[in-house]
Amino acid sequence: MTSSSASSKAIGIKKFIPGIAWFFVVLTLVCIPGEDLPKPDNWMIQIDYDKLIHVGIFGFLAFLFMFPVGQSAAFSNKAKWYYFIKIALATIVWGYTTEVLQKFFIPGRSYDLTDWLADSIGGVLAMIFCRFYYLRKRKSQA
Repeated sequence: MTSSSASSKAIGIKKFIPGIAWFFVVLTLVCIPGEDLPKPDNWMIQIDYDKLIHVGIFGFLAFLFMFPVGQSAAFSNKAKWYYFIKIALATIVWGYTTEVLQKFFIPGRSYDLTDWLADSIGGVLAMIFCRFYYLRKRKSQA
């Protein structure tokens, strides 16, 4: 049995269903044509609400995949940290992919590197949160 198949059996695919469901919610949101998006108020534009939404959506996505790993007793702290990094990197790649999808396939949507930066920040913030929450928690219990 390979290391990755042992890992997936240790956690179980059912625990990743919320992350998988949220992945498809994100896909649906990024595929909404530009003219169908709600028009923001001036104050929302001033606080750059769009970037905050990107941070939240992609941070939550990363967290939903990190959560089962952090909760699992089957992994060492080092293994959990490596999974948190891999999930954050996958979130960053997915954020860039959504920007490319919007540029070439979604009418009225554009390619925006600052949106990708916000997506990336969300994934990294989830990784940092999980590192401190799950890895410190486990050390203090030992």
